[in-house]
Amino acid sequence: MKSVLTHLLTFLSLLGFASCEPAAQTGPAPAEVKLKSDFNDKEGVPEGYKMITLGGGCYWCVEAVFQQLEGVHSVVAGFTGGHVADPTYEEVCGKKTGHIEVVRVVYNPEVLSLGDALAWFWAAHDPTTLNRQGNDVGPQYASAIFYHEDENKAVVEASLQNAQKEFDKPIVTQVRKAEKFYLAPEEHQDYYFQNKSQGYCQYVIKPKLEKLKLKK
Repeated sequence: MKSVLTHLLTFLSLLGFASCEPAAQTGPAPAEVKLKSDFNDKEGVPEGYKMITLGGGCYWCVEAVFQQLEGVHSVVAGFTGGHVADPTYEEVCGKKTGHIEVVRVVYNPEVLSLGDALAWFWAAHDPTTLNRQGNDVGPQYASAIFYHEDENKAVVEASLQNAQKEFDKPIVTQVRKAEKFYLAPEEHQDYYFQNKSQGYCQYVIKPKLEKLKLKK
């Protein structure tokens, strides 16, 4: 009986991989990862660099992908698109704030074009599932692109139309003008590289990075 109970407890402990929930950090961030506090007014963004804000399910997954792309200056996790000011993570998880989990990416357009960045975005998640990525379900996990410059709207829409050719089902990704961005808690930043041994990282994020042939 003790053996059965032990196995059961071990199994239950692994269920953490099924949902986007924080765990204690266990290691340092890689040297190449640069984190900023906020980008609401482009403060701290190098001259000539651009921003794009992306929602593709749990922000830990999208963050771990874009942190590794050449030409990306910084990636931060946060919330946007809702009607509640200064939301907490718990409030967003309550599904009544209207906010979406996103990453705000600052990139050098001379190294990484917006079109190429969006190509990675389409590959990094399933844009045909409404408010869901795997076991992460709710409006906070919506697929969304928030563009920051009006001239980039056409690039985003063209990218979406081109990506649709790769999917049998209709893409449900929202395309919206960037709104006020709220930074996620510090323990949610650079989550994968700080918590590689955590269940969600091992069973959800790591396979995604392997599929995309990125560092894991």
